Amino acid sequence: MPATTRRHDDRSGTKMKNIEVNGTVAERFEAVREEFAQAVDPGAGAQLAVYAHGRLVVDLWSGDDVTGETLTGVYSATKGAATVAVALLVQDGALELDQPVARHWPEFAAAGKERITLRDVLTHRSGVIGVDGGLTADELADDEVIARRLAGQRPYWRPGSAHGYGGFVAFAIVGEVVRRATGRSLQAHFEERVRAPHGLDLHLGLPEALEDRYREVRPGSASPEELAAFWADVPGPHSITGVGYGLNSSPPLDQVAFLNTRRVRALGQASAGGVGNARALAGLYAAAVFGLDGRAPLLEPDTVGEFAMLHSTGRDLVTGDAGQYALGFQAKGLRYPFLSANAFGHNGSAGAESFADPLAGIAFGYTRRRFSFNWSYPEHDRLAAAVHRAVTSMARQASTR
Repeated sequence: MPATTRRHDDRSGTKMKNIEVNGTVAERFEAVREEFAQAVDPGAGAQLAVYAHGRLVVDLWSGDDVTGETLTGVYSATKGAATVAVALLVQDGALELDQPVARHWPEFAAAGKERITLRDVLTHRSGVIGVDGGLTADELADDEVIARRLAGQRPYWRPGSAHGYGGFVAFAIVGEVVRRATGRSLQAHFEERVRAPHGLDLHLGLPEALEDRYREVRPGSASPEELAAFWADVPGPHSITGVGYGLNSSPPLDQVAFLNTRRVRALGQASAGGVGNARALAGLYAAAVFGLDGRAPLLEPDTVGEFAMLHSTGRDLVTGDAGQYALGFQAKGLRYPFLSANAFGHNGSAGAESFADPLAGIAFGYTRRRFSFNWSYPEHDRLAAAVHRAVTSMARQASTR
């Protein structure tokens, strides 16, 4: 059902929304389109795509200079893509989750890290979230450079005793294990095993030829009072949170500028350097769990079960209560209580969100070009809930026939 150039005016409250929604929704998903029109910030430059049991049922976008094919930075939603590639290597027997990282990478054993396993890293329990003195933006562009800096770093807490999000560095460790175990980069495995066979517009290394489709990430807008309140609560640069978010470098990392740098996009570092769109994020999870375009699912049920299992719950030392993890993925069943317990995926700091709910048959992808100044994206809850209602309603109707 087309939704092209559909305009929605919302004058409830003091702020009026006037948002033009483009794209299509399948029958019974009209409410998702309405929720998109009401929930999304008109200046966000947003995309939403949803597969239900392997069929594309929602494909929407809004905002100036944004179409369904627009590419933008997805930040840590990249970790979901990287984890699918890792899961395939585990499924093949090329990687073992409970082997020490140092078995493949002896230099990593320095400074008390000899017992840290790949599972510890994927579940953010390693304590290796950055380096003393920080990593420059140029260093953070390159996984191999990050890995060399991390090799001699002492963990910031005793490995396994707690968990804390390694936002910009965790998958540099994973990538070094992949490179040493297989002789090829994690990005190359993703390209050949996942992206290319399914034609996904999700790139861990954006080709120069596709640069004209990239749209820069924009900073969030806020009043002086809102900004003052936000910065008054920002942790110190050398705190656990500051180290985890790259604030301990000189100058502190500018996250908005990060993926707007061609070198970052070209190298596609596996923690936060991915470029894509909502169709590709949803397609990634559809391909992994349900199968896409007549192909078998990438991951076998036992592999999905292992990687969707809750591993690290409770308070995250870096992010606080928000950090709940499966294996490589965020635990979306805890993030969105209406989803099933084994729902999994990953969001990104500019506002991307992506996940699969294997039980409900949902594969969800959302992007936006504009940061929220305080990293709060309430539309995630509204859109995910609207999609879940539509899919479960469709299932109920089908069961009564």
